[in-house]
Amino acid sequence: MNILIIGAAGMIGRKLVHGLLDRGQIGGKAIGKLVLADIVAPDRPDFAGEVETIATDLSQIGASAVLIGSRPDIIFHLAAIVSGEAEADFEKGYRVNLDGTRSLFEAIRLAGVEKPYHPRIVFTSSIVVFGEPLPEVISDTHCLTPLTSYGTQKAIGELLLADYSRKGFFDGIGIRLPTISIRPGKPNMAASGFFSSILREPLIGEEAVLPVSESVRHWFASPRAAVRFILHAAELDTSSLGQLRTITMPGLSATVGDQIEALRRVAGDAAIKLIRREPNDTIATIIAGWPQGFDAHRAESLGFKAEKSFDEIIRVHIEDELENSLPERV
Repeated sequence: MNILIIGAAGMIGRKLVHGLLDRGQIGGKAIGKLVLADIVAPDRPDFAGEVETIATDLSQIGASAVLIGSRPDIIFHLAAIVSGEAEADFEKGYRVNLDGTRSLFEAIRLAGVEKPYHPRIVFTSSIVVFGEPLPEVISDTHCLTPLTSYGTQKAIGELLLADYSRKGFFDGIGIRLPTISIRPGKPNMAASGFFSSILREPLIGEEAVLPVSESVRHWFASPRAAVRFILHAAELDTSSLGQLRTITMPGLSATVGDQIEALRRVAGDAAIKLIRREPNDTIATIIAGWPQGFDAHRAESLGFKAEKSFDEIIRVHIEDELENSLPERV
């Protein structure tokens, strides 16, 4: 099995690589080759098979054709400019998130003209394709009405994925990821970054800034769950999807206050005191247009699973990232 991961140097990409190597196979077939690509060359994993790491910009002319030159069987398209950066830099957001995606899909289509080629594409979308007016609970069939450039770019990607799959150019499946928390490492430019930092930093004794009200509600899953979603999507029988090629992933609907109380239960009052309230109108405005809860029964019926509480999400972060570095109470 020949696998291409675009966005392999990112947090989810790195975890996906490790998840694949831990399994050693996908869909019952052994992994023989990994092509790992990102704007910077991804780290080379310890893998007995063939590995190629590539530093490339997907939106540049010819880049996609190079990436699919070995005709990978499965392509994981994770690469994107995140929400805050896409909103701040309009041209960059559309160039990477839209033009890059379209160039990849076109390269696959054209490769199939020369010689039959029909790979599985797993495309990571986002719940921010939904915007006002929003019901309290959103289904997969709710209209896409994004209120940010990032959400618009992802929504267009979903439509392209469905159309190219309908035409038989590839076998595509899109997964709308919840906001991933707790993200390890340093904050990125995502408007949602504080959902992780208000937990991540206090867990290691550092201060975190909360820019919105504790009443803000959102939809969450852990990085571990995100990798499970992606791997499951790669193996799923897509004949069950019909024309609805993108699925909203299961998650946990919780308020910022719920997050903080879970942190209190896991790490105590000392951790809570490290959260500093500092309102940010720009972030609050972006977040206000995001959905709060979903009916994910379609994804669940197809075998996708996520956490059921923020206590569990915090425990996943501790197990995966902090190991034995925390006080005994944690």
